[in-house]
Amino acid sequence: MVSSFGWALLGHLIGAGLYAAFYTMTITKMGHDMSNPLVQAVIAAAEGKTIAYVHIGAEGWMLAFVKAALCNWMVALGAVMSLSSTSTIGKIAAMWMPVLLFFGQGFEHLIVNMFLLPAGLMLGANYSFADMLLWNWVPVLLGNFAGGAIFTGLLFYLAHRQKAAIAG
Repeated sequence: MVSSFGWALLGHLIGAGLYAAFYTMTITKMGHDMSNPLVQAVIAAAEGKTIAYVHIGAEGWMLAFVKAALCNWMVALGAVMSLSSTSTIGKIAAMWMPVLLFFGQGFEHLIVNMFLLPAGLMLGANYSFADMLLWNWVPVLLGNFAGGAIFTGLLFYLAHRQKAAIAG
């Protein structure tokens, strides 16, 4: 499981990094035009996910962790809910609702941040690679794992283990 988790993270990092590079090339016209409003939007969002936490200190790190745990609670819940439907539209609706919630509430998701934060750096955002790792990727990775594994996975297991034991 640890090996699969590591390979999945590496694959996401490579894919998100490539997408960030191509995206920044397109919105800046290959670096020749920084006037696109999306440039400032990406920078502002990326700085809000890094240096905004730095300024709060240890509570900022904890805030990133909690926002990430809430995020993956929603993502994992969506995945479980989609399994409960037999129709395609039901599966889409069940998955879409919790994912829309985490975006709308401004939570933290590592895979999204693997795109956004490098894109911010490529566009000249005011944080370092170390800030990105320490103040976002580490607490968000841990929070995403806790949210999915504990709030959804463990609780789902505890709710259904009695039935599994009886049925088996």
